[in-house]
Amino acid sequence: MNVIRSLVFYAGYFLAMLVCGVLFLPPAPFLPLRSRYRLLNLYNHFIIAWFRLVCGVRYDFHGHERLPEGPCVILANHQSEWETVYLQLLHPPVCTVLKRELLNIPIFGWGLQLLHPIALDRSRPARAMKQVLTQGKSRLDEGLSVLIFPEGTRVAPGSRRRYSKSGVVIACRAGVPVVPVAHNAGERWPGRHWVKRPGRLSLEVGEPIETAGRTSEEVLVEVEAWIEARLAEISEVPRPATAAPPATEQPLA
Repeated sequence: MNVIRSLVFYAGYFLAMLVCGVLFLPPAPFLPLRSRYRLLNLYNHFIIAWFRLVCGVRYDFHGHERLPEGPCVILANHQSEWETVYLQLLHPPVCTVLKRELLNIPIFGWGLQLLHPIALDRSRPARAMKQVLTQGKSRLDEGLSVLIFPEGTRVAPGSRRRYSKSGVVIACRAGVPVVPVAHNAGERWPGRHWVKRPGRLSLEVGEPIETAGRTSEEVLVEVEAWIEARLAEISEVPRPATAAPPATEQPLA
């Protein structure tokens, strides 16, 4: 049954991508940035709803009322593609830090390019770090929130990876709060397998963490502790006690 559900899901997934590419991409470059986000994120709304309907997933969301009114840096754990779609809708307009290769995907990547992401070259980590710090501050000054997955890559449920501090450094430099987000999406939408799994998908938004007068190290410790505590509560797969260090410092999606 899960295989059939997944096949139906991907049929709608790619059909929606094609339809949105034909109808939405041509006019999008001529729209103001915020209107462009609203138009292109219609695809995200559909995917989130389609996934719930077809794959037997029950959403359990909490804490959206905690989001600040102004721009912020959103830091979330990274398990699957699902959160890259949903978190675009959390506090728009949102600029996502992602790997440059995603922009080469037909239709999908073209749409991403129109949303002013921070696209990084993973083969040059030092340059990527400098780029995310510079462009992240610029995006916040423009009124966009910035979404970063501090683990740097997808991490399977039940595993941990040390967090990059680039996101909190951006927030501290810009004087904006950090909003931590925890979810168990990888248990429903596996990061490295196409078959989806029914069940409960939980996501919780934490209280904004102020950065004024604090070091990036202090903020990062608080962010990671909050996300890990929430993951221990909502995850079906037990959490490990310690995180494995990343091979390189890569603040990528």
